[in-house]
Formats: sequence, structure tokens, C-alpha cells
Amino acid sequence: MKEAWGRFINLRDSGPQNTQVVDIPVDQIVSNPYQPRTVFNQEAIEELAKTIHTHGVIQPIVVRKKDKSYELIAGERRWRAVCHLGWTTIPAIVRDMNDAQTASAALIENLQREGLTPIEEAVAYQQLLELHGLTQESLAQRLGKGQSTIANKIRLLNLPESVQQSLLTKAITERHARALLAIPSEEMQIELLEECIEKGWNVKQMEERVKAKISGLEQAQQKQAKPRRKGLSKDVRLAVNTIRQSLEMIENTGLTVVCEEADEEEYYQFTIKVPKQKIEPQA
Repeated sequence: MKEAWGRFINLRDSGPQNTQVVDIPVDQIVSNPYQPRTVFNQEAIEELAKTIHTHGVIQPIVVRKKDKSYELIAGERRWRAVCHLGWTTIPAIVRDMNDAQTASAALIENLQREGLTPIEEAVAYQQLLELHGLTQESLAQRLGKGQSTIANKIRLLNLPESVQQSLLTKAITERHARALLAIPSEEMQIELLEECIEKGWNVKQMEERVKAKISGLEQAQQKQAKPRRKGLSKDVRLAVNTIRQSLEMIENTGLTVVCEEADEEEYYQFTIKVPKQKIEPQA
């Protein structure tokens, strides 16, 4: 874990670090605001508490001193388990870290463990990018992951809040959510999400419904791009023909009339130009 942290927070360049384990009061510990894990399974916490009750806290938590309290860097599940047991103290290592180092360590410590939901992973990656001004490619190299893995996770943050919440609660899988990314409308994404949960679609069913929805959207766009104009009614055709006959009569007097016709959506338009002087034909 120290090796993973060192890639981001330069532990090896910040001088010797305190590794002494001390017991600190559990009520003086506060969560890290950069903790990516937002969903804690209470049953899992209680199971961990039973293990700790039997064997003790084998791996100390890591904290830093902040004002009159201690801020967690790593080990929130162990801290919660000890709180559940009602113990007053917990073994800890106190590190000297600034805000950026603490945030990075908390994010990376959780990313190295299993159990984060895809949304929690995506938030962690996004925060690391912002903290260190990294590109997705350089972040992937530092974490030993593929650039496409980072990109695909972060794209999930473009989904509506209700879809992200469904991922957090594991009502849908990451593949369900990624299928929804192809839908351009948030309203339609939410509509398909609700239908998916209600009917219990598997991933293939979701992908098929997304394809059908996109096909329907494309057909609707094509119809809008080429609106079908209504034919002229009998009365309008009579009026148009009457105007054309009148123009022919004027031209028979020797005047050259310029006429432009336009079939608009709401009306049929004539633009007529009659010269003030008669144009004599050339010899």
C-alpha cells in the first residue's frame, strides 16, 4: 500500500514517516471527506466486528492530526467495526500529510480493495485527475490499469442521478448503465432504467431496448428533416390557376411580367413584378 501511495503523494521524498502504533480515542476520529466508499454494508461491518472482537485489530488504521481530532486516511471499515463493538480506543499510525496527500491516499487505498461500486470508482478516478492535473492515460499508468477502463468508468458520471444511484445500490450492473449511455436523452435514460428494474431485464434485453429506442429516434429525425407538404385544396388550386391566367392575359398585351411562385407551409405565395414601361422587342 505504501508503494501505491508513493506514486501520488511522494512518501519516499517527504522524509522518514512515523510508523509507531498508538491507541487513540475512537470518538476523536472523523471520516475523510475524500472517502470514495459511500455505501457501507452493515452486515459486513458486524462480521468484521466479530473478527476484531476475537483477534483484535491486526492492521492499524492510518490517520492524520487535524485540529483537535484525527482524520482517517485508511481503515474506515475497521474504525466503524470498533465503534460497533463499543471500544473506546483503536490502534493507529499517525501520518504527517497535507490535504492533497491525505485525499490521494484515501482514494488509492480504497481503489486497491474490492467492493467499490462502479460509481464510487468513477468518482475516485475523477478526483485523482483533478487533484494532480493528470490525463486519463497517465492516471491509468500510475494505477496499472488500462486507459479505456478509466475512461469507461468516468463516462458513468454523465448518467442521470437516478441511474447513478441505481448503480450504487446495485439495482443494475455497470453493463446496464453503459448501454444507457448511447441514449442522448436523460428523460429516455430514466424511462428505460425504470422499465429495466420493473421487468428485471438482463444486459442483453437492455441493449436490445436501447437499440430499438435509438432506431425510433433516427426515424423520427428523418421524418422531421423531410416534412411532407400537404397538396393544395380545390379552392386554392382554382385561385392559383386564376392568377396564372391573369398573368398570361397581361403578357398578351406586350408587357413582360416577372412572376415567382413559392409553396409555403401556411400559404401559396406569388411575387409579381410589372415593368412601368413597355419593353419593345428588339429588331
